[in-house]
Order: sequence, then structure tokens, then C-alpha cells
Amino acid sequence: MSVQHHRSPHRTVRRALAAVGACAALAVGCSSSSGRVGPQDPSPSGAAATACRALRAELPERLDGQRRVTPEPATKYTALWGDPPIELRCGVRRPEKLTPGSEHYNPTSDAAEVNGVSWLVEEEDGGYRFTTTDRTAHVELTVPDDYAPEVGPLTELADAVRKTLPRRDP
Repeated sequence: MSVQHHRSPHRTVRRALAAVGACAALAVGCSSSSGRVGPQDPSPSGAAATACRALRAELPERLDGQRRVTPEPATKYTALWGDPPIELRCGVRRPEKLTPGSEHYNPTSDAAEVNGVSWLVEEEDGGYRFTTTDRTAHVELTVPDDYAPEVGPLTELADAVRKTLPRRDP
């Protein structure tokens, strides 16, 4: 496993490893008045939609020891593993922290590179959310704290992300 920390020079690689290893996710399934259970399906278009469909075909049946489950209703750009679910959403919007001109833009946001894939690391109430930073489509991954250390899914998804989501030019 290769983990490199970016954008916060005052932090050490060891601290980055600890932060990535200690990550958890906030959302473990959503319910709405429409009866939907699971993550909201993103709606990418063009190259991002094509890349997300390719990623979906490459996703593992097991992630961090958890079996893949089908969200209700089934979705095109999301995947779930386990209960509580590890959630993946492909084709999400670029995070505000990475969008120049947005209110929350922060070019020095914490990021970690895991096996050749760069992830924005955002701490949220009860855990962390990871979002790819340099790919043709943004992938968001949440991992419940039940699966500590939460770095496992990032390492297991790296091959599929590298294979299906080309790097985006800066």
C-alpha cells in the first residue's frame, strides 16, 4: 500500500497514515419520503458517465470483507457493500473545497494518495468522506466506523479507479 499526504506540509506522512486509517463515514444509508434507501444516485454526463459505467463493471463483489448489496431502488452510479453499507457514488460534483471561487475553496485541503489514487479527505460528524481529486469523474466513498481501520476500501478500489477513470489534466 502506498499512501502519500499532500497539501499540508506541516503534517507528516505518519500522521497522514493515521488519519486515513482512522477514517469513518457519516452517511450509512438514507431514507426519504419517496421510500428510497441508500445513497442518492448522481447524474453524470458525457465522459464522466461513460467512465462511471466502466467503473461500476470493475467494482469488486467484496470490499473490506463485505459482500456487495443492491440498493433499493437499483441505481446506475452507486454501489453498496455490507450493513451498515460502505457507499460509493460515481459522478458526484467536484467538492467545493476544490472549486476555485466557491465559498469553501481551500487549495491546501487534506488529501492522501493511496496506491496511485488521490483522495480529498473530509472529516464530518462521526467520520470521513473521501472524494477522488484527479480523475475524469469524481468518486465519493463513505466508510462507516464499523470497518475501522477504514483505509482498506481505498486500497481495494485503487485498481478499478485507475483502470476506468483516467487522470484529468489540472
